[in-house]
Amino acid sequence: MFRQKTILHKLRHLSVLGQNPSWRFRSTSATERALQYQAGQKIHGFTVKEVVTVPDLFLTAVKLTHDNTGAQYLHAARDDKNNLFSVQFRTTPMDDTGVPHILEHTVLCGSQKYPCRDPFFKMLNRSLSTFMNAFTASDYTMYPFSTQNGKDFQNLLSVYLDAVFFPCLRELDFWQEGWRLENENPTDPASPLAFKGVVFNEMKGAFSDNERVYAQHLQNKLFPDHTYGVVSGGEPLAIPDLTWEQLKHFHATHYHPSNARFFTYGDLPLEQHLEQIQEEALSRFERTEPDTAVPSQPIWDQPREDHVTCSPDAMSPDPAKQNTLCMSFLLGDITDTFESFTLSLLSSLMISGPNSPFYKALIEPKIGSDFSSVVGYDGSTKEASFSIGLQGMAEEDIPKVKQIIVQTIDEIIANGFEEERIEAQLHKIEIQMKHQSTSFGLSLASYIASCWNHDGDPVQLLKISDSVTQFRQALKDNPRFLQEKVLHYFKNNTHRLTLSMSPDEAYLEKQTKSEKEKLQKKIKALSESDKKEIYEKGLELLSVQSQTQDASCLPALKVSDIEPTISVTPVVMDTAGGVPVQYCEQPTNGMVYFRAVCSLNTLPEDLKPYVPLFCSVITRMGCGRLDYRQQAQQMELKTGGMSVSTSVHPDHSNMDMYEQGVLLSSSCLERNLPDMFHLWSEIFNRSTWFSRSLTPTGELNETFGGMEQVRGGWAMEIFRPVYIFCLRYMTTCGYLDRCAVNTTPQKVADAAGQLDHFISGVASNKKDRRPVRPDIAETSGPAHFKPCQMKTFFPMPFPVNFVSHCIRTVPFTHEDYASLNILARMMTAKYLHGEIREKGGAYGGGARMGGGLFTFYSYRDPNSVQTLAAFRKGVDWARSGAFTQQDIDEAKLSVFSAVDSPVAPSDKGMGRFLTGITDELKQAHRERLFAVTSKNIVDVAGRYLGIGQRTCGVAVLGPENDTIRKDPSWVVK
Repeated sequence: MFRQKTILHKLRHLSVLGQNPSWRFRSTSATERALQYQAGQKIHGFTVKEVVTVPDLFLTAVKLTHDNTGAQYLHAARDDKNNLFSVQFRTTPMDDTGVPHILEHTVLCGSQKYPCRDPFFKMLNRSLSTFMNAFTASDYTMYPFSTQNGKDFQNLLSVYLDAVFFPCLRELDFWQEGWRLENENPTDPASPLAFKGVVFNEMKGAFSDNERVYAQHLQNKLFPDHTYGVVSGGEPLAIPDLTWEQLKHFHATHYHPSNARFFTYGDLPLEQHLEQIQEEALSRFERTEPDTAVPSQPIWDQPREDHVTCSPDAMSPDPAKQNTLCMSFLLGDITDTFESFTLSLLSSLMISGPNSPFYKALIEPKIGSDFSSVVGYDGSTKEASFSIGLQGMAEEDIPKVKQIIVQTIDEIIANGFEEERIEAQLHKIEIQMKHQSTSFGLSLASYIASCWNHDGDPVQLLKISDSVTQFRQALKDNPRFLQEKVLHYFKNNTHRLTLSMSPDEAYLEKQTKSEKEKLQKKIKALSESDKKEIYEKGLELLSVQSQTQDASCLPALKVSDIEPTISVTPVVMDTAGGVPVQYCEQPTNGMVYFRAVCSLNTLPEDLKPYVPLFCSVITRMGCGRLDYRQQAQQMELKTGGMSVSTSVHPDHSNMDMYEQGVLLSSSCLERNLPDMFHLWSEIFNRSTWFSRSLTPTGELNETFGGMEQVRGGWAMEIFRPVYIFCLRYMTTCGYLDRCAVNTTPQKVADAAGQLDHFISGVASNKKDRRPVRPDIAETSGPAHFKPCQMKTFFPMPFPVNFVSHCIRTVPFTHEDYASLNILARMMTAKYLHGEIREKGGAYGGGARMGGGLFTFYSYRDPNSVQTLAAFRKGVDWARSGAFTQQDIDEAKLSVFSAVDSPVAPSDKGMGRFLTGITDELKQAHRERLFAVTSKNIVDVAGRYLGIGQRTCGVAVLGPENDTIRKDPSWVVK
């Protein structure tokens, strides 16, 4: 996977970081065990360099170095059973061929110890991993995995170590994953030659996105003098310049332990990891001095301007407004932890929310549709950058936008920021440190990756409270601290790039022409013997792709390793203000999480199209005495966010029944619980939108500070029916149907009291109160809906396709649901992956089961009709029973890895709350999964997936397709 912008060092991404105070009382905790290590201690070829407690995140960090190779190692000991491993290499390409990206794909295609084709993908079905993937960033490549099973961790570690350090790097794998010349029909030597390859197609798809095109150009032009001046993922027309020999050389120079950084996280013993890494990999290497360091970008002596073009956006609401302009500033080195913290916080103050200076200056005047695709602080490169600009603007407004940016910087230097806004950003950081996610280890690895990649101190980066304390002191010592940063980094910065982008009607035509010219140049250089060799190699690759692979060399868990029963989540059902409430006591680390569902089952059909727009604006209109800016400020000061979203859930037992509603979600620190519910009360009872219709004062306040100020370029014709929707829904039928609260046991009583007060306040504003309903809302079905066959083609200006084929099957509690689930996973791994990705060259494809639908899919796919045929052949394959018990067992492992994926304390019990699926129903489904047999799979494949057996829908999004257009069974949009 190519990640053009890694997870940035923006403090909003710290929402993945958190702690669990309940773990502090475990006498044998992982953190306490890690504290026993001493600097200078030797462990399995490594030397401990430092042991540091990180109380902010409740972990102990152990830094080590490998004695022979110099490999760096960081272990984050934390009482979390979702253990993670990652190894990253500094990869610094100097051309656009995409060598690190293609290498990332190719090393996972087989290794010395595990020579079977694609062991990486096969391990998805032989483990209980909670995450497996690889990422190519601008200057490093990372290989992470996570699992909750200790044996599984060792298995995956063995596969990953062998893959990255001892890959086969076969030429056939390079052709498949990177690029190749091949006959369009590999079995017909007379068919035209074409470029093929997974990465080639992936990057063609990536660069069909104008925002991606702009972001890539911006980085290349701001950092033109070294590795950031090229496309590490690969420029599609440059990818065919890469040779197999160059790929192998890049691996030899970059994938060496001396250029590696190892990271492990969780509660498994460090010694075990070190011993395995030493024995299976590092003991076979000696130290080298890899020349991979990224030098500092030379500073320009004056600002620069540049211009690029892109494809016109066929879906743009205003064809005359498709221009983008952005100013980007080179900042300081990201290894300066405090400076990075300060600049990231400063970025948020400048651009985040309706109170920020650039929002007021650029968004509110409605010059463009939104901020530019690259905006704010970016810490993914050796030196950080800050970008600000607009997209969706007219060409004649470009000078105006330049002037506004400069003027706004001057105003910030003169006026600074309100103290309350700074406190709101610091409060956001506190929230982000306390909130816990299920992928803490992965997020931690991603967060430290860029800084560590350039030899910064990853542990210092994690000491968030130290940076907050230092920031507060700096601001106390110098009230103009932030203004001076703006003066230095923006006003007086000569390394500034102003980049504009405009659509070119001939853009796609030029791209197509360039690819054809590249292809013809390659073909022209071929002799007849070369063409014959290409045909024979194409047949050889097809033969290899068609062979059944022996994966017995790979380690695997057994179905017997899966826990037979689920982990029960206790909940308490009660009422507050006459409304059913689900309380779930969890170690939420001082946070309270609130959700509520308001039913839409009685909403008139003519108002339903306006529900999404209502959800997007209802918390941003202003409420009570607060205009929308003040409301946003209070939400940042007192909550971790407040949102309203649509909520549609199928009934777990009836395909034709469902619940429709809106979901209210919010969180806060325990001390701010009354403030959070007060804000919800104001939104429900005193929304600015409602007040304007009641008094002249209300109407004037609305004009000055309500929706008139936030509706952007939307026509009032749209808002009029939404306004009607609000009046009818919020004041007549917008009752809270049920609520859920997740918090610590100590805070449940307080939460119950505040919730009762809130609901009573909402109810008192209604004319009537409906009776209490059961703990799950009643479901309803559409009055006139009947399933029907439909095949739809959406012509899009993409060079690749996105294909889907959905079949109506059975609901969750049906006895066949489990068999269909196993079938989807098995068909993906054993048939569709080979046909769609390996042979077809798509970036991805497969099948999944959910919501009563069996869905085939592919994405970034050079084919469409062939892929649809592969879907049908996949059904034939399943119906024939051409699979083994091992295949079924592997599919079960894959399904259970998802079923048993970790759940954050904030989300415990949410499945029951939203869908009514209780632990008892989950356990029954679990038992049916264990019981699935070969006969069950063959049976459901024929009964539900056979042609004409069930109602289905087919959709293709992609370039023009004559085959589909000539078929009268397709509807072309």
